[in-house]
Amino acid sequence: MMSKYINNFARIVATYPFILTEGAVIERIRRDTTVELDPYVANASLVYTSPGRAALTRIYTQYLDVGNAYNLPMITFTPTWRANSELLRRAGLPDVDTVNGDCARFLQSIRESYDGYAGKILIGGLMGCLGDAYNPADALSIEDATIFHQSQAYALANTGVDFLMGATLPAFSEALGMARAMAETHIPYIMSFVLRPTGTLLDGMPLHRAITRMDADVSPRPFAYWANCVHPSIFASALVHEMTQDTTLLERMIGLQANTSAKSPEELDGLDGLDTEAPETFARAMIALRVQFGVKMLGGCCGTDERHIAEIAKNIVHET
Repeated sequence: MMSKYINNFARIVATYPFILTEGAVIERIRRDTTVELDPYVANASLVYTSPGRAALTRIYTQYLDVGNAYNLPMITFTPTWRANSELLRRAGLPDVDTVNGDCARFLQSIRESYDGYAGKILIGGLMGCLGDAYNPADALSIEDATIFHQSQAYALANTGVDFLMGATLPAFSEALGMARAMAETHIPYIMSFVLRPTGTLLDGMPLHRAITRMDADVSPRPFAYWANCVHPSIFASALVHEMTQDTTLLERMIGLQANTSAKSPEELDGLDGLDTEAPETFARAMIALRVQFGVKMLGGCCGTDERHIAEIAKNIVHET
């Protein structure tokens, strides 16, 4: 499928000094009493029910309304983080091409509703690991991950998304295999890790080493790297630590979708309630990352909603 927004990704990234991203989607759906997440594919199945589509539309629209109000480019992601071939099979849903295509077309239809602002909306085809995103022991080997993730990478690339995104990646082996699969599609792709304050992935691989090895191993290499599902303070600590090992790190590490909680992934995974902080507090911490490290793409993960994204946007506009 050829999108009329083809090449928007490279143009927008090159043109604008700052790009906003959406905030939490799956975590917000989890707290929505009108719908339920599928135990296997999370929010991917919601495009097939009227209540599910309504819940997703409400959340996506809230984020895109922020970008539109402040006239900032906005990155949003297909609801396909868990929509790989194996988990779709377990969920009893259609094949990987059908579900990823339906999810992408759903989000593209929302983008079309924004008329003139639509050209500033970038859609990322979202992918995740097969196992528990917070347990590196579940990670696939490099070779297995390359083969496993090919079907979803191609399925999303064929929908006309602007780029691919591998998110909430805890282990280098599966991340590298996923990157190889994404590279085969020849559209831009970004890899986003979960980090420790000491600057490692959850499997213990130092961030600078993961980036160096992946850049050298995969062709074309990732467009850039992000972190997600960590608090801004954890991200800052990780970067400070890793910059002592590689002074060029910030050239490649350009984005963060942050949690509002500074708890570790293991602590958050077991919480019954939401651990959050005020939008103003969150936004100040995010803007500090932009000032200290020049991070170009900022948005939210667990604990955030449209208020947190709006506070980031407001601070960026006032900055300029």
